[in-house]
Amino acid sequence: MTGLTLPLVVVLGALVGLGLFVAVLAVVGVPERPAGRPGRRRALPRGREATTRLAIGIGVGLVVALLSGWVVAGIALGLLAGLWDRLAGGDGRERVGIARLEALATWTESLRDTIAGAVGLEQAIPATAANAGVAIRPSLNLLVDRLRIREPLADALTAFAEDLDDPSADVVCAALVLNAKLRGPGLRDVLGALAVSAREELDLRRRIEASRKSIRRSARIVLVIVLGVMALLSVFNRRYVEPYGTLAGELVLAIVAVLLGGGLLWLRRLASPRHTERFLVHDARLAEPVEAAS
Repeated sequence: MTGLTLPLVVVLGALVGLGLFVAVLAVVGVPERPAGRPGRRRALPRGREATTRLAIGIGVGLVVALLSGWVVAGIALGLLAGLWDRLAGGDGRERVGIARLEALATWTESLRDTIAGAVGLEQAIPATAANAGVAIRPSLNLLVDRLRIREPLADALTAFAEDLDDPSADVVCAALVLNAKLRGPGLRDVLGALAVSAREELDLRRRIEASRKSIRRSARIVLVIVLGVMALLSVFNRRYVEPYGTLAGELVLAIVAVLLGGGLLWLRRLASPRHTERFLVHDARLAEPVEAAS
């Protein structure tokens, strides 16, 4: 490494960091989207967010490498800056899921109370859409629009479940679909029981998320302390950290960075909720042979 100039080392380090960024992103993964479900509205924001994270990671890596002269530190901190939300940040998907479940429970209770006034399901759904929670209101407005164009109620409810893309919503939508097809009594009691179950699940998920926040907070505190000590040593006691500028020191620093990153990934997986599969899923691939045969 002595025969290379610092700018060339920084450029090579940035290229290696970009490769490691893609590798870590492949290990962490991205949110899965069910087959046959379009994602055009989400593709642009996700692509823009990924570009922003990549730019932040490269910028932080270059600055650290230029200031410290440690290529490994630049790569590691660049990866950490670019993947902060995935390694040490909060779980936004779980917060969105909790908000959606709360809105769904409130809407189920409102639908139950509206049906209690001898109102049919086709009239109760539009009546409760205006006061629904923000998390489910766009999907609920689409459901109302489908009913206005005379789409069958069962098909509209199935599409509503696809829009929400939530296992808890599948339970409520399945009960409504069965009632739409069979027109049997007892829907009010069923919706009441589903609302109670949704409230219990909501309380449980909130308590679990609170405990996960403490794990993520502890990981961030440890990470900030480690990085803060290294930064202070590199500024106020340069002789103590001079060995990290050699080839052997860079290798040791790389091992430490890998172990630290692996620990963050492990803690992240411990604090992440398990994905629950949906059961009310319409697979477009199953309908293709039927359409071809007709």
